[in-house]
Amino acid sequence: MKKNFRYIVSSILLVLCFISTQASAQKTNEATKSSLNVQNIIFGHIMDSYEWHITNFGTTKITIPLPIIVYSHESGWNSFLSSRIEDGGMYHGFYIAKSGKYKDKVVEKDASGLEVRPFDISLTKVTTSLIFYCILLAAIIIGVARWYRKRDRSDAAPGGFVGFMEMFIMMVNDDVIKSCIGKDYKRFSPYLLTTFFFIFLSNIMGIIPIFPGGANVTGNITITFFLAICTFLAINLFGNKEYWKDIFWPDVPVWLKCPVPMMPVIELFGVFTKPFALMVRLFANIMAGHAIGLSITCIIFVTVKMGVVMNGTMSVISILFAIFMGFIEVLVAFIQAYVFTMLSSVFIGLSRIKKE
Repeated sequence: MKKNFRYIVSSILLVLCFISTQASAQKTNEATKSSLNVQNIIFGHIMDSYEWHITNFGTTKITIPLPIIVYSHESGWNSFLSSRIEDGGMYHGFYIAKSGKYKDKVVEKDASGLEVRPFDISLTKVTTSLIFYCILLAAIIIGVARWYRKRDRSDAAPGGFVGFMEMFIMMVNDDVIKSCIGKDYKRFSPYLLTTFFFIFLSNIMGIIPIFPGGANVTGNITITFFLAICTFLAINLFGNKEYWKDIFWPDVPVWLKCPVPMMPVIELFGVFTKPFALMVRLFANIMAGHAIGLSITCIIFVTVKMGVVMNGTMSVISILFAIFMGFIEVLVAFIQAYVFTMLSSVFIGLSRIKKE
């Protein structure tokens, strides 16, 4: 079974790296044929948008328009597809700002002619992919659960994808959650397992730049902020008396607590820095991975313009280096999900420790 598991994992990694390499090369090569703007390529990938760009056929862009839902103080609620305002278009007074503090956002002009932002709850690329990834994750977990419901405990161990998921879940549950939290780990396992697999699935889908992948979900700080808030609530709502005592009256010399509460202030500050570190670590690593991969690819295509010999040499280097970066990103996708779950488990476990 372990041999089959290695074959499955190796095949998945090779397919992901090949797809990522080919799509990245195609995207950058298309940009090189016109005028290569590295900044636009990188930020066009890692930033959110009101449409889902799939590919280009020559000069034709293949995109999926997404619904824009805004509330204006002048006209009330408005809903329309993003295709109505793409390429500088305007619909009912709404358009996408090309510059200024509202750049790439839906805006309108008020009575004085100034650009203002309406209340915007549009389904952007990140929002749409977030919904899709949640549905996909739910379908995977429910499918595995149904397989187990139809069988007894005495049956043989599962193989294939169900066996792969069993090993994955047991690894995270036993080696991370149980060992970090302790005896009441089952209380927090549903949240932590969901967090791990959501981050891992989102990271893997973000590596694949082919629809429905390619969205920079966990590289969006609002997503990591929400995950950090969930961990923050789990730590502080379920922390025991010893946890709060160590914050407001820690075991240090009295002069560090009274009359100037130096240590309580530091400990209270730490309550907020822990989830902040979780938020920034996940956001920065995933966003940087996407940006570095595209940056290196762009550099390769710029050097291709130096001649035929350089063209052939850099083509080989681009394939090898892109495959290498693909493996690194797959590894980072797992590591960041693992680290976020492990640190969340450690923080929750520390808030549940009972001193003897």
